[in-house]
Amino acid sequence: MSKSIIFVCLGNICRSPLAEGAAKQYIKDKGLDIYVESAGTGSWHIGEPPCENSIKVAHQNGLDISQQRARQVKTEDFEKFDYVIGLDDSNVQNLKNLGCKNVLKLGDYGYDGKDVPDPYFFDGFEGFDKVFSMINTCTKNFIDTIKN
Repeated sequence: MSKSIIFVCLGNICRSPLAEGAAKQYIKDKGLDIYVESAGTGSWHIGEPPCENSIKVAHQNGLDISQQRARQVKTEDFEKFDYVIGLDDSNVQNLKNLGCKNVLKLGDYGYDGKDVPDPYFFDGFEGFDKVFSMINTCTKNFIDTIKN
């Protein structure tokens, strides 16, 4: 039976779409059977594509996330997905407040528990590459821990 992961950030237009894209590519490359989605804790961007800079940094790293659309996390997701992963402490706390008991933090898988910074508030493109690198590393490390 396949496993399932949902990556959750604030608006589902910057970080979690990158995590979804990186995870799907890694899973495909490794021939694994893991289902992946992403969502946001907030409702501001429902139905929108990822932000322009996330699409750009993904493209620079061989990923196409342009067809993803933002959605808000639902309490049903906590039953549907085997792994619920928040991208920073605030996301993790919001998920716990919604009733998620087994939320994990992405930064615990390669960056000593650091938050993945929210690039939405960056000035321009600067820093998206660092955010992508952090997400890509932690996502692969996490998948390596659950793939068996």
